[in-house]
Amino acid sequence: MGFISVLIPIFGIFAIGFIGMKLLKFDIKPISTMAIYLLSPFLAFRTFYENELNMDYFYLGAFLLLLCLVNVGLCYIISSFKKWDNPNRSGMILASSFMNNGNYGTPLVLLVFGEKGFHYAIILMVLQTLIMCTVGIYFAAQGGAENRTEKISPMKEVIKVPILYGSILGVVFNLTSISLSNDIMIAVDMVSDAAIPTIMIVLGMQLATISLKKLEIGKLSLALLIRLAIAPVIAYLITIPLPVDDMVKDILILMAAMPTAANTTMYAVQFGARPDFVSSATLTSTLLSVITLPILLAILL
Repeated sequence: MGFISVLIPIFGIFAIGFIGMKLLKFDIKPISTMAIYLLSPFLAFRTFYENELNMDYFYLGAFLLLLCLVNVGLCYIISSFKKWDNPNRSGMILASSFMNNGNYGTPLVLLVFGEKGFHYAIILMVLQTLIMCTVGIYFAAQGGAENRTEKISPMKEVIKVPILYGSILGVVFNLTSISLSNDIMIAVDMVSDAAIPTIMIVLGMQLATISLKKLEIGKLSLALLIRLAIAPVIAYLITIPLPVDDMVKDILILMAAMPTAANTTMYAVQFGARPDFVSSATLTSTLLSVITLPILLAILL
């Protein structure tokens, strides 16, 4: 029942976006733009500002970056054999290389490992946010470049997104012990708290536009295999030489097996990088994780 209680709010928020899109026919792009450029920078700032920075960040950051790069490399190998173009390759990368270790993984770790494990889950959430808002946006922009009349540079798109600067500012304020007044933090908290629900609502809205007849079963199955099965195996191999205790290694492997992050749908929508495919992978991987995560937990614990 505890595991299901983690999923109920997630699917509830997805449902709000889905129903709203079906009834009111929103334009998704302006809402995703607001989430990326207005809400998410405040969330990134608060996350780095409020959490203690220590050597844990280095080890866990190295793990997440290496896991991401191996997954991306795997997608490149597959795309070269399949002769996919940039949009299809980028869509596969977004669907399979970035996991939902925030609003899904963090409460699950708290449920399974308690407060001690929750500390590491928060660090992983912070670092994953930074990787997604740089590496994730780069590949989203690369995948959407062919759908635009004007030429765009993926690296310039990364530089233009203020999430990175919110993160840097949070680190600077944290390391220099700059304190913000309660009045300012109330405003920061209000905007930050709106970011994740808005991202999840965008995913629900995008799901409402997908036709089941157009689902790419082959590619979707491949993305799900990488995200839910291959990624935790890669994570296990990476953790072997990592100088952290066994509980932390178990948390890292568990986080690697999380479903596709909702942020990837927002990036895919924003830059036109196969948003239908990415959003279908996010929903399907979340549904299948109800089966795969209990199996993994039984192996780990």
